Amino acid sequence: MYDSMEQKGKIFTNVVTKNPVEIILQTDCNIIQGKIHVRINQRLKDELDNNSSFLAITDATISTLDGKILYQSRFIAVNRSHIAWLFPQAELVRIENES
Repeated sequence: MYDSMEQKGKIFTNVVTKNPVEIILQTDCNIIQGKIHVRINQRLKDELDNNSSFLAITDATISTLDGKILYQSRFIAVNRSHIAWLFPQAELVRIENES
């Protein structure tokens, strides 16, 4: 269960290294921008497929669907069942509409 234990009872565990991935996601009524932390050698999809009910997001900005910023937080837990879509910000490409 534990990696090692000191004589005085201090417990040491493995440190889980993760890479932060900047994302944008939409819930039923909000857009959230922030970071999801993905384990080394895993994909963002692997983190999304996790069995837990909530997805941890750090450095979050929560906006209305029309872009008005409502909140900023260092941490937010989003119920996975409320996520409509999610993508990494690195994949964002702005399309200029020709008029």
